[in-house]
Amino acid sequence: MPIALITPEALLEQPGPHVDRLLEAGFEVKYPGDPTFTRGLSPSETIAGLEGVDALLAGGERLTSEVLEGCPGLRVIARCGVGFDRVDIPAATRLGRVVTITPTANHAAVAEQALALLFGVSKRVVVHDALVRSGGWSTEPMRPIRGQTMGIFGLGRIGRSMATRCSSLGMTVIATEKYPDESFCAEHGIELVDFDSLLSRSDAISIHCPLNDETRGLFDAGVLSRMKPESVLINTARGGIIVESDLSEALQNGPLAAAGLDVFEQEPASRDNPLFALQNIIVSPHLAGADTTSIQDMANEAADCIATLYEGNWPGAAVVNSDVQPAWSW
Repeated sequence: MPIALITPEALLEQPGPHVDRLLEAGFEVKYPGDPTFTRGLSPSETIAGLEGVDALLAGGERLTSEVLEGCPGLRVIARCGVGFDRVDIPAATRLGRVVTITPTANHAAVAEQALALLFGVSKRVVVHDALVRSGGWSTEPMRPIRGQTMGIFGLGRIGRSMATRCSSLGMTVIATEKYPDESFCAEHGIELVDFDSLLSRSDAISIHCPLNDETRGLFDAGVLSRMKPESVLINTARGGIIVESDLSEALQNGPLAAAGLDVFEQEPASRDNPLFALQNIIVSPHLAGADTTSIQDMANEAADCIATLYEGNWPGAAVVNSDVQPAWSW
């Protein structure tokens, strides 16, 4: 009987349709001995944790070439979420392992968190909460949302979800996207602009792109310096897209007024991260895509990818490395 290992912490020992789908397909379902397995262990520890596993319903574990080569029985990596930067895709493809994501499960949750961060910094929610609790008061005006220009960097499913929500709040939405959905933009009145225009025109920029060679460290000192004065930067994508030391400088000396981050260069983030000393930033622990509804939806979609492959079918657009299809079999 093939073994499916479920590693995301929110799914450990949790019953649900995802478990039922795997059991009905003929899998034995197991969980890691270390509940923090998905946060990322050493290669040797990861290989040991994957011994005997045929399919991985994965969280954030680092599946390097070394790890994949050390797990010859692993056939499928079904990621909960849309990011796959912690999986060595070329190595997985070379070794004939299928990598899938959950493209339709968590886009609304991420957009909601991006908005929460935008509201948090614009209305200074955390600062005001601490102020009032300590007996203080403030009459300083807050930043409006309506009438502002939201710039969206990356107009995939999450970016589109963010765009429609921002439009409904009375914001003007502009976007930069390499492969735009022209009909969506026309329907929702979204203006497509180049990167420089996005930086100079946006009162707030929300990042919704993958982390890859083109985007790694993209928001560095040079890019941040070209952003509109007193603008806001929101990142719910991947921490490596922003150079944190440069962001800290831009928050202290301009042009940025504030930032909202759900992701960091190092995760879990260190308590002595210099950004945490600043009052014009609000943070959360890389949970944007993980509300109770999206977690179950991601689990269901990932489990279905595993079961579908085992049943001899191909889970279509969920597959990241479709080059393996011609020669792939369970």
